[in-house]
Amino acid sequence: MTDKLFSPYQIKGLQLNNRVVMAPMCQYSVTAKDGNPNDWHQVHYVSRAVGGTGLIVIEMTDVDPDGRITDNDLGIWSDEHIPAFTKLVDGIHAYGSKVAIQIAHAGRKAEDAARPVAPSVVTFPGESFNTPHALTTEETQAMVQKFADGVRRAVAAGVDAIELHGAHGYLIHQFHSPLMNHREDEYGQDLSRFGVEIIRAAKKEMPEDMPLIMRISAVEYADGGYDIDHTIEISRAYQAAGVDMFHISSGGEGSSGQRKPGNYPGYQVPFARRFREELNVPVIAVGMLEDSALAQAVIGNGDADLVAVGRGMLRDPYWATHAALELGVSKDQAAIAQPYTRGY
Repeated sequence: MTDKLFSPYQIKGLQLNNRVVMAPMCQYSVTAKDGNPNDWHQVHYVSRAVGGTGLIVIEMTDVDPDGRITDNDLGIWSDEHIPAFTKLVDGIHAYGSKVAIQIAHAGRKAEDAARPVAPSVVTFPGESFNTPHALTTEETQAMVQKFADGVRRAVAAGVDAIELHGAHGYLIHQFHSPLMNHREDEYGQDLSRFGVEIIRAAKKEMPEDMPLIMRISAVEYADGGYDIDHTIEISRAYQAAGVDMFHISSGGEGSSGQRKPGNYPGYQVPFARRFREELNVPVIAVGMLEDSALAQAVIGNGDADLVAVGRGMLRDPYWATHAALELGVSKDQAAIAQPYTRGY
């Protein structure tokens, strides 16, 4: 192993202390329903920074009030959100972690929107979802600007990287999926166009040395859903438009059909490796990787450049510190917060 889970990593101007990523996980905890992070988010994210996480990805943060999964989600549709995010980012930085934020729109999966939007009138399955309005060409172009404005605000708040959410059946995913995009305009003729325009618009709002990450579902599990060959080709266009790193997940577009998600440790790692090899691009692997030896192997085998831990980090905010010690990293190098050192 030349690269290890607890070796440093750099991409463009982003220097990480280790290869551990806190995966973005919605907290549904904006009790004021105003989109602003609150005390819960401050404690939630800063504690993972104290726990030694290299890169923390703030959960899905939406560019429109009706782009939230629920009204209890984070939002970045207004300049009035910038101060609260600045406080959150500063708190994370104070304990040595770097910060990305996942910029998104739920599209047809916006449960609390009276009239959700989508590329086409295809309702997400389930009683809690309303029939979406198909965005006009002009409305689609306006949506691209909403993403750009969200990125501008995130940059103003001090984040170190941007992640665009192109996975799990949300709006960007909906546009590049033949299951959900039945349009006849230019956004249907070229399924990558919406994502490409967002990427280009985002890059204009970002410092040149700031990396742009795209989270993407490598495969769909619904019957008739796309396979990884489709995603690779879409992602070639995304990479050419300016994506610096891909965060490889899968599914989220609807109920599973004949193909089922693996749901075992490492089941998505082969998807990450194929992206890394075919596109010659840095990737983040995710999906039940909370076993420290497995996470180490993903890096050491060259399957991915970074490893994202989700539910394991919900259970243990100090996952990174504990994993480092399990892997034999010295206490001096394991990023143990000084007030906690006597506990180890």
